Amino acid sequence: MECNCAKDREWKFTDPAIDITLMEPVLKKYEGTEGSLITILQKAQEFYGYLPMDLLAYIAHRIGVKPAKVLGVVTFYTQFRTKPVGKHLILLCQGTACHVNGSAYIEEALRDYLEVEEGEITPDGLFTYNNVACLGCCSLSPVMMIGDKTYGTLTKEKVVRILKEIKQEEEAR
Repeated sequence: MECNCAKDREWKFTDPAIDITLMEPVLKKYEGTEGSLITILQKAQEFYGYLPMDLLAYIAHRIGVKPAKVLGVVTFYTQFRTKPVGKHLILLCQGTACHVNGSAYIEEALRDYLEVEEGEITPDGLFTYNNVACLGCCSLSPVMMIGDKTYGTLTKEKVVRILKEIKQEEEAR
């Protein structure tokens, strides 16, 4: 037995910035393609910056899988976000090597400079920081990534300097 409750539903998204027309070419391209869920989710996050629950339900509906499967994939992989983030997402490694080498002090520096807690967006919209289990850069510990750039052998002072540089670059734009 198949649920038809969403078949003819008109989709409304809680976030008005979700323009579903951006996703239509992607959904059409991968329609009926087995194993395309991660690619579709990556594209959606690229378009919208995060994956709100109503978008996940829409994707599930369009590709014919259960919403629980989509949510399971999103929550399993750390690359996916279900909440908006700042323009620069900081991933702070909390793996064993980083922990032993002072990641708690680095997190303190992030919190103090940014004046936000983990997962929050700074008032200027520039930064969000999240702790992650491991970035795989143990020889550089403690380490963080901002976008696709890795920063290692961090100190509190080095973290503040990096963040100030990024902020200055943004203000110069």
